[in-house]
Amino acid sequence: MLTPGLVSVTFRPLSPAEIIALVVRSGLKAIEWGGDIHVPADGSGTAAEVGRMTRDAGLLVSSYGSYYRVGEGQPFEPVLAAAVALGAPAIRVWSGAISSAEATEADRERVAADYRRIAALAAAQGLVVANEFHDHTLTDDAPTTLAMFDRVGPAAPNLRSYWQPRHGQPVEVGLGEIAALSGSGRLANIHAFHWWPSPSERHPLAAGRDRWLAFLRRIAGVPGDRFVLLEFTVGDAPESFLADAVVLRELLAEVG
Repeated sequence: MLTPGLVSVTFRPLSPAEIIALVVRSGLKAIEWGGDIHVPADGSGTAAEVGRMTRDAGLLVSSYGSYYRVGEGQPFEPVLAAAVALGAPAIRVWSGAISSAEATEADRERVAADYRRIAALAAAQGLVVANEFHDHTLTDDAPTTLAMFDRVGPAAPNLRSYWQPRHGQPVEVGLGEIAALSGSGRLANIHAFHWWPSPSERHPLAAGRDRWLAFLRRIAGVPGDRFVLLEFTVGDAPESFLADAVVLRELLAEVG
């Protein structure tokens, strides 16, 4: 099943209460709470309070969107504690701080070793660790992501990967990435937006309806439950998000 939601960092200036009210108004069902502004990993009690507020509003916490850079020497334990307090089933992390093309063998092994460590810590709490599928990381496309999973090995069965379309790529490339990640059993949540053909050109989700319909049809055929999370709308405006939410709900209804 695919459940629609919002990535909270889309609206960094808004408070958690304002974001919750906006998501309720949109008809979406979940929130990925970001660790930089809304739910810091500081032991302050914010995570538990935001988790409670989310559930009291009838919404799900899809995940904890951390800015933990795997293999870069950051402490993971506060991130894990925040995710547990929030009630998040998954922690999103970043695979290092450079692109796969720049990485050395030592860089790859350092990141893989840290993945083994943090995945074990998360597994002890029943949580998934899911990498950001993003430029300027060691998981910047499907082949590099699968190569990282192979390098980490069977010690981290709770390691997964997000997916999002890369800017300007043909639909067929995105479908191939989805197939590759789902074929490995590692596909996690989806970040949905329509920036085309570059990150500087944001468009309403409606402008990418055909692309996203193809993507979501493929994802809907993958066994398991996952969240499809809207991120970074035109002008960072609530009105843009509400319009995108209508389109996302229509697309999910169409793919069943």
